Amino acid sequence: MRIAVTGSSGLIGTALVRSLRADGHQVVRLVRHRPAGEGEVYWDPVRQQVDTPGLAGVDAVVHLAGAGVADHRWTDSYKQRIRDSRVLGTAALAEALAELAVKPSVLVSGSAVGFYGQTGDRVIDEDSAPGDDFLAGVCQEWEEAAQPAADAGIRVVHPRTGLVVAAGGGAWGRMFPLFRLGLGGRLGSGRQYWSFISLRDEVAALRFLIEREELSGPVNLTAPEPVTNAEVTAAMGRALRRPTLFAVPEAALRVALGEFAVEVVGSHRVVPARLLEAGFRFSDPTIDDTVRAAMPAS
Repeated sequence: MRIAVTGSSGLIGTALVRSLRADGHQVVRLVRHRPAGEGEVYWDPVRQQVDTPGLAGVDAVVHLAGAGVADHRWTDSYKQRIRDSRVLGTAALAEALAELAVKPSVLVSGSAVGFYGQTGDRVIDEDSAPGDDFLAGVCQEWEEAAQPAADAGIRVVHPRTGLVVAAGGGAWGRMFPLFRLGLGGRLGSGRQYWSFISLRDEVAALRFLIEREELSGPVNLTAPEPVTNAEVTAAMGRALRRPTLFAVPEAALRVALGEFAVEVVGSHRVVPARLLEAGFRFSDPTIDDTVRAAMPAS
């Protein structure tokens, strides 16, 4: 297959491109610099510019691009960047795909479990209502922006991804050095649920969404058993054989992180109902499996 990927230099995108190429698929990367060859196509998500002819002949598109939600303090300007990088980019890509004479069969257009807002200890699946906080609003607009592709007859799937566990990047990657030094511990009360997924299961699930023609709309990409932050802390301590005595009070997190602290101490107990119903099998179903899978080989 010829598969176009946005966000291909990020944590998930890099792993996905590697996996696809290893299996003989041709990958076209959408890039914001001058294309270096046939394997790259220019786009500018915020200016809503896409080299539409460069996408001719693609069989599938995986759209992962977006400014990192944990990369900067949430100033008004950075919140606008989080939104624009997702909503404007998705709209531009969806409209470009709709213009193609021969359209791809599927657009896997990213989203996140933040769609549901803060849900406490309630179990949440794809039929649950959206939340009403900042990220929930962004996720709703993000998904709606892909509508031009669906209107053009392209199957659109929205992978609502949880916390991706990897030592080499992302928010979780920042935790590993602290735990290795014995400085890891629970955040806030530790009772908040974290919906996680290993990097290899994330990649496998994205590929599953490309292949399974019966899947469209929202699909949660999280491990089957969400756990509390305290359970995450214990699993990290077991895997790294380090004490986990330190705890960061919620008040300190709010001072250090500002508005983003709501996401750290907030609770998302999200389950992958549609993924499981479709027959997807997780390589790393538990938090212990997932943390072990993320640890670099010694």
